[in-house]
Amino acid sequence: MNQLTLKNLSYRWIVTKLPALFFVVILMACKTNQGAVEVDDGLILATETHLAEIDSSMIKALIATEELAIKSYQPSEKKDFDILHTELDLAFDYLNQSVIGTAILTIKPFFYAQNELTLDAQDFELGEIFFSQKGDLESLRYQYDDQKIRIQLPRQLTRKDTFQITFDYTAFPERNAGEGSAAITDTKGLYFIDPLDTVADKPTMIWTQGETAHNSKWFPTIDSPNEKFTQLIKLTVLDSLISIGNGELIRQENLGNGLRKDYWELKLPHSPYLAAFAIGDFGKVTAQWEDVPLGYFVEKGYEKGAEKVFKNTPEMIGFFSELLGVKYPWPKYDQIVVRDFVSGAMENTTASIFMEELRLTEREAIDSEWDYIIAHELFHQWFGDYVTTESWANITLNEGFANYSEFLWNEYKYGADEAKLKLIAETENYFAEAETKQVELVRFEYENAEDLFDSHSYSKGGAILHMLREYLGAEAFYAGLNDYLEEHAFDNVEVNDLRIAFEKVSGEDLNWFFNQWFLDKGHPDINFKVDYSDPSNVLITVSQLQDLSTTPLYQFPLEVSWYEGSKRNSKRFMITRASQEIALENGSPVNLVLIDEEKNLLAKKSIKMSPDQMREQFRSSIFGIARYEALDSLMAWEATTELESILPAALEDQFWSIRESALSILQGRPEWLADTPELERRVVGMAVNDTKNSVRAGALDVLSAYGPDKHYTTFLNLVNDSSYLVAGSALMGLVTVTDHKIDSGIIEGFAAENNFRMVIPVADYYITNSILGKGNWFIEKANSISGEGLYFFLGYFSEYFSRFPEEGEMDAVTFLLEKMENDSRNYVRLGAFQGLLSFTEKPEVMKRISEAAAREADAELIMYYQYFLEALKDEN
Repeated sequence: MNQLTLKNLSYRWIVTKLPALFFVVILMACKTNQGAVEVDDGLILATETHLAEIDSSMIKALIATEELAIKSYQPSEKKDFDILHTELDLAFDYLNQSVIGTAILTIKPFFYAQNELTLDAQDFELGEIFFSQKGDLESLRYQYDDQKIRIQLPRQLTRKDTFQITFDYTAFPERNAGEGSAAITDTKGLYFIDPLDTVADKPTMIWTQGETAHNSKWFPTIDSPNEKFTQLIKLTVLDSLISIGNGELIRQENLGNGLRKDYWELKLPHSPYLAAFAIGDFGKVTAQWEDVPLGYFVEKGYEKGAEKVFKNTPEMIGFFSELLGVKYPWPKYDQIVVRDFVSGAMENTTASIFMEELRLTEREAIDSEWDYIIAHELFHQWFGDYVTTESWANITLNEGFANYSEFLWNEYKYGADEAKLKLIAETENYFAEAETKQVELVRFEYENAEDLFDSHSYSKGGAILHMLREYLGAEAFYAGLNDYLEEHAFDNVEVNDLRIAFEKVSGEDLNWFFNQWFLDKGHPDINFKVDYSDPSNVLITVSQLQDLSTTPLYQFPLEVSWYEGSKRNSKRFMITRASQEIALENGSPVNLVLIDEEKNLLAKKSIKMSPDQMREQFRSSIFGIARYEALDSLMAWEATTELESILPAALEDQFWSIRESALSILQGRPEWLADTPELERRVVGMAVNDTKNSVRAGALDVLSAYGPDKHYTTFLNLVNDSSYLVAGSALMGLVTVTDHKIDSGIIEGFAAENNFRMVIPVADYYITNSILGKGNWFIEKANSISGEGLYFFLGYFSEYFSRFPEEGEMDAVTFLLEKMENDSRNYVRLGAFQGLLSFTEKPEVMKRISEAAAREADAELIMYYQYFLEALKDEN
């Protein structure tokens, strides 16, 4: 980066940060020896002294800004010591939810001689600490402030001195635990789940979650990502339980009294936040990839479901190994599904832990769509575990790659269209966040490392990697990744290491790409104007509209494509100016050009297109994502004529998501079926025969909206389909019939189901038909449904008890309040709050809702709660 002089920097600061003072710059540039300037509308007087005072105040403000930036800068952790090996011997006090441990740390000074060692150890009770170098133990003096242990070494030690620190401790993860981030919602590090077995149908478990710096809640370490060590963890467990840890299980020792000690050894180095284990009464499914053993651990009774959910893991490992040219680097890979996890999943080395939403029965797993999260955590075993960010500021080097792996797997396994659909969803996540937050992707100024786990690091990071692949070409891109991984194996990296790897392979200076995408904030806001006045040489004006005082002027490749019959033509242009005109020189006359047809560019794009042109895009494009965009745009524009004309083709499109979207359009306009009997027959055929279960379910939803009585037989035939998606929509269809007298026994036959897709139609039936005596059923289902299904069910739950309070209104309120206050999932807390709004006419309930809302820590939920609670106060 070019260094700016103070004068230039001051000027830049004036124009970008203080536009109201811009006139001062004019005065300074034009002032005469007399200290006055002529302007068109008169004479403005300004003395030299006055100008000097203004300039001095601005310099002071600039200095304050620069000093704050220095103060706010979060560097990579300074390495005074290097932990070479961590050995832990752990037992667990379930009553007090504490960890009883012995730690032996093998350490050496990193470079400079040292006489004091500082270890992270949060909320411990400590005994005596010992030093050993040649066998003899020597007691050491130390200071401890409940966060860090400062140990006085017996003498000054150099980088040639390797020594051990040994001590016993008790760790209390429950103490001083706090809120985490949007990605990781708590900071205990280690979690006891129903430790005293007091919750019905809930297993007792222990599991860990160390990212960012939370593993020092249960073992002493240097809790920074740029530390790496090998480890041996010994876990004392009940002999009826299973433990899973990093690395390999090298020994199991029977201790008697119903206890066993498991020895988990990891011989390859990794960072402290990746150390992990889980303990529980798990069932296990075994699999294999080449010589690497795989295990899928889940609550007993769900093994068949886990076999389906994780079935693609061996193929994924093979695909990623071949793609990267680096074989899976660890000795085994386990995937563990736990209760009450505080994130979606966590990529602990060789032992990824997943949220309970992946705990599915065999039937539920038929419609499992968890490949994306499985791929995400698996890719971390290379990007994050094998090669690790040196600081949280560079977290996108972990998360951006893991996010992009979801695209790569979809592209390989399910095709480019499905991959692009996922990529578009990720970019929309980023754009939604960018409405209120635009920050550099690699950023060293932050209050809390948890703040970095956002849609910039994940979604934008993945989209940028895709743009780089498209720019360099796939072969160079993957060669660059191979160089990056091999050069930095078992080491730590920053963003420049990635850039250098790509430059080394491609032979091209890529500072321009990394500076604008990784090291600056924002994204292009582009307007396109297309001039068709000469159809043989279409002109396109490209204008970048983003605020250049806060966002860079981007250079980027732009693909423009057009069709001559079924033949696709395209050209790529490099955009380097704020406003740039490009000539297509297409030759043959063209009446429609498509800009970024494949949706590779991360940018806000605006272009004027008519509904007829968008229909033409749907009809001509060979890319499912472009056809999807056209259908979606026409639906948003309510372009009825154009939609009707392409709907039959959309229902038969090879891309399932287009078929699903077409059905969604029909569900909102069921009268179109009456006008076109052939369309109705086609929808019935889709409900029975489509290859995608979500499309079959969508077809049933259309028939329910159009004529449930007419299609009663179809619903009855499909209500026992093996897919819950299909069966649930069929059951909802049966519930909505009016002319047929539904045998209540049919509905009651599904009342024992616990899958929310079946439970919700039954609940709807009870509410619509005022079936009393079902209060206990609603409570039971609310306690048995997990994941997103619970969110949807809570609306029916609250409606039933608000309509029929005699069924147990206060029990329902108590349940909802408990969920609102204590559930770890923000969407469940939101659903509980929404349900409680049905009971706000009672002052005591309103008071308890307000008290629970006051304890909420999630910023978005706080805003939501405040909006509705204020509205209720105004009504009252």
